[in-house]
Amino acid sequence: MWLSQSRFELSEEMPGAPDDVRTFYTDLANMKRVHPLVVAVDCLADRQDVQGHRRDYRVRDRIPFGPLALTVTYRATVLIAPDGVVHTEARQFPKVRLSGTVTFRAAGVGTIVSEAVDIEAPKPLGVFTAGQAEKAHAAMLAAIRRHFEESSG
Repeated sequence: MWLSQSRFELSEEMPGAPDDVRTFYTDLANMKRVHPLVVAVDCLADRQDVQGHRRDYRVRDRIPFGPLALTVTYRATVLIAPDGVVHTEARQFPKVRLSGTVTFRAAGVGTIVSEAVDIEAPKPLGVFTAGQAEKAHAAMLAAIRRHFEESSG
């Protein structure tokens, strides 16, 4: 097969109640402030059904590629299931797909956010895509933690 598959898992503890952290995380408009690649976000649909609360977005990233920056526009979906687990999906050209599951667990006076992200990409892009995604998500979780530290202090 010409597609590669990989996975990364990250966790970050942060101050704030699970519902507050989940609300911030799932509103992709906030990603312009905390995700190092995201430069623009447009909400295309926002609806509630038996699967949960679903939002569809158009997202624009600037991805560093050596001395250049590649601009990529793609569709992303965030689904908050009735049990509070968040399911994410981003589909980019050419056949790049990131599917994530995110949990928000109370821990003392804060929340542990845990992400598991599965990546599927054409083999020539697989290692680059996985590396950029993991690095960006680690930076994003740290920035969300700082956001809650600053707003609680």
